[in-house]
Amino acid sequence: MHPYNRLPSSGHTSPSPPASPRRSPRLRHTRTKTGRFSQAQPAPRTFAQRLAWIFLSVLLRRQGVFLFAPLIYISGMILYFGTFSFDIVPIITHRPAPGSVYRSPQLYARLLPEMDADNSSVDAPVSKLQFITANGIGDLVRIYHEHGSQNRVPATSDLRLPESNGYLFVEANGGLNQQRISICNAVAVAGYLNATLVIPNFQYHSIWKDPSKFSDIFDEEYFVNTLKNDVRVVEKIPEYLMERFGSNMSNVFNFRIKAWSSIQYYRDVVLPKLLEEQVIRISPFANRLSFDAPPAVQRLRCLANYEALRFSSPILNLSESLVARMRKKSIMNGGKYVSIHLRFEEDMVAFSCCVFDGGKQEKDDMVAARERGWKGKFTKPGRVIRPGAIRINGKCPLTPLEVGLMLRGMGFTKNTSIYLASGKIYDAEKTMAPLREMFPNLHTKETLASEEELAPFKNYSSRMAAIDYTACLHSEVFVTTQGGNFPHFLLGHRRYLYGGHSKTIKPDKRKLALLFDSTTIGWKSLKRQLQSMRSHSDSKAVELKRPIDSIYSFPCPDCMCHANRTDHSKSSSAT
Repeated sequence: MHPYNRLPSSGHTSPSPPASPRRSPRLRHTRTKTGRFSQAQPAPRTFAQRLAWIFLSVLLRRQGVFLFAPLIYISGMILYFGTFSFDIVPIITHRPAPGSVYRSPQLYARLLPEMDADNSSVDAPVSKLQFITANGIGDLVRIYHEHGSQNRVPATSDLRLPESNGYLFVEANGGLNQQRISICNAVAVAGYLNATLVIPNFQYHSIWKDPSKFSDIFDEEYFVNTLKNDVRVVEKIPEYLMERFGSNMSNVFNFRIKAWSSIQYYRDVVLPKLLEEQVIRISPFANRLSFDAPPAVQRLRCLANYEALRFSSPILNLSESLVARMRKKSIMNGGKYVSIHLRFEEDMVAFSCCVFDGGKQEKDDMVAARERGWKGKFTKPGRVIRPGAIRINGKCPLTPLEVGLMLRGMGFTKNTSIYLASGKIYDAEKTMAPLREMFPNLHTKETLASEEELAPFKNYSSRMAAIDYTACLHSEVFVTTQGGNFPHFLLGHRRYLYGGHSKTIKPDKRKLALLFDSTTIGWKSLKRQLQSMRSHSDSKAVELKRPIDSIYSFPCPDCMCHANRTDHSKSSSAT
């Protein structure tokens, strides 16, 4: 053998000896008792270990198999879940939101024994109730006759009006009080533009179905005379002017004015056309003038609404008779009675889209009423109606049962005299029964007047509404149950006549929805909540008008804190 030289010679390296062969990890040498080495036998593996070993070897050597991992996982899940049955579907119970369901009948049935046993709200004279004698007001009808003139808007002195700029013809649309808004706004605009106002024409509407004219509802002669020093009012346009339009009013230029337009719009846009044409027409005219207007314009509105508009003699005579009969039937309460404006007619219930007893008959009636009055309005694609949400938001009309429950809880006694102002109540035989049970001394114009007395008015909704309006105007307390022009006008008119001290109850219907939906509330707790609500209504008897408010609901200060017309107010007109 040649010795291994670590230093190179002649510039060349010697080859390294070959590496020793690696020993297999599977082979293990052990020493036997005889001193010889022998190969150890591997421990036997189970089938599961061998399978896992093969699987891991494949994964480590071929990483592309990871692409099939999701498929393997899904297959395993399907195999696993395939052993269970999905035929049984879990039942999820939905609990209605508080106040979304009409449960007033159940509440009434549960509380009726406590209500009847409560001595503090049974057979107590109405005159002893706190809200009747607040501020020492006493009988409102007496105050109307003795002190009503103190709040009247003063008429101007007998001045000669300047030459007219032309004739203004308006068409009043809607029901009684919407027409009233049109008339008052027309007076204000005509006075501001120095125009001659033609007696407004009333449009026939498919809902109210009343063909009445101005003179059928209001005292036309009194209206003209009251306004004679402020606005010229005539019955018709002179013939020589109408000849230019072929004696056809539809040929007269018609302004399509946006709702709540400012008085400046009439000065800048309408007045030039009036001077040019001498006759203009505005149709429709309800709500076409902003609530916020200069004092001179507001004064004309006040004068028209609270002084010039007086019901015609037939309506006024019957209305005064009904007031006298109500006072006579309320002799136990000092001639005082409570009036309620109840809006539970079929069209109101249908329009509200609320659910009450929820029966098939009610559902069919409401669908038919909506289609009859508002074809297609409630069945448009994409329109979703949520009766529960409507009730929670206080938009559902109060039922007769709820009105009675509310008043009894507020402290009105069982012997309180009630005047009910309403149209034809939906399903009256069923819905009115609880209210009559709680207040036996309940009257309507139909029960107070004979058929012969009501005959001239029966087929005219606006005339019938005028009778109710007068009876409510002279009541000790007025209760409104739903929004609309009728209660808004009454609220303002009563404030104007009685110096702001008239009692009006305007309930919080959101709170009522929660109270009447409670399954655990007791009578005493309910009374406490309702009397707190009544006190809040009482505190709102005197309120000052804000710029966005209507003088028809808030006559103070525009209509009640006034002075005679001055040169400054005259200069506020457009010409």
